[in-house]
Amino acid sequence: MDITVVIPTYNGGELWKEALRLLVDQEPAIYRIKVIDSSSSDGTREISESFGVDVEVIESKNFDHGGTRSNALNDIDTKFVVFLTQDALLVDKFSIEQLISVFDEDESVQCVYGRQLPHINANPLAQHARYRNYKKKSYITSLNDAYPEGFQKSFFSNSFSAYRTDFLRSIGGFPNNLILGEDVYVAAKALFHGNKVAYKSTAEVMHSHNYAVKEEFSRYFDIGVFHATQPWILKELGPVEGKGFSFALDQIKYLLSKKEYKWLLSSIFSSLAKFIGYKLGKHYKILGKSISRKMSMYKSYWNNV
Repeated sequence: MDITVVIPTYNGGELWKEALRLLVDQEPAIYRIKVIDSSSSDGTREISESFGVDVEVIESKNFDHGGTRSNALNDIDTKFVVFLTQDALLVDKFSIEQLISVFDEDESVQCVYGRQLPHINANPLAQHARYRNYKKKSYITSLNDAYPEGFQKSFFSNSFSAYRTDFLRSIGGFPNNLILGEDVYVAAKALFHGNKVAYKSTAEVMHSHNYAVKEEFSRYFDIGVFHATQPWILKELGPVEGKGFSFALDQIKYLLSKKEYKWLLSSIFSSLAKFIGYKLGKHYKILGKSISRKMSMYKSYWNNV
């Protein structure tokens, strides 16, 4: 396949070995696999090299969600570029072929993301998050399409996504020094340039996180920071207020349907943590850098603010 797959890594452990095995077994074969390793200390680099993939090593302090991925574009000459995270396990041998098939369906589609299923060890909260956000129905959308609505149009995930390389270069790649959301940023740019964004549900990976309440707070604090630093996305697509309440209510219904009653209290505290974290993140300027760094999940971001 005329594809380069790019994966940033840092101490990937045994899961990374399994992720690589599934990646090199894809059919048709992938033209190139490029690993950007942030100076791992657990053998991640050596594991990568043993699979015969290209490995570039950077200082961990220099990793940037957008900048590192953009720098990876410099020597890519394939028509498409696929981005994965080190903890995403491809479900079958045709996951990537399924993902990029959308580009043949519609030439206006510039980027596509696939479906994420929970890992085997995912707790009920993590399971619900994946089933809620990654449904069985595929779609192709533009600003003129009714579905999805509002801000949801720019929902995207670089844990399993693909882009037309020329388009990505034409907008300057991913922006430097974003706390997170570089994928959402590019999806929004595609929409505002009159193009389309796609979701391919038949292209699947296993990818989820069992976040503790504190981690959910920090993650949503960072999402708040992202929205505060990129207000144009919310201005053009619409606010996100009200979406969190809908998600929280749906999560409780999911737990009740699965008779996971012992997780109800965790669900409530998790939802409160997300709400408070997001609101604080939106007002990070008032809090200042020192307090913001303590609240943030991605603390290295604050080195350059």
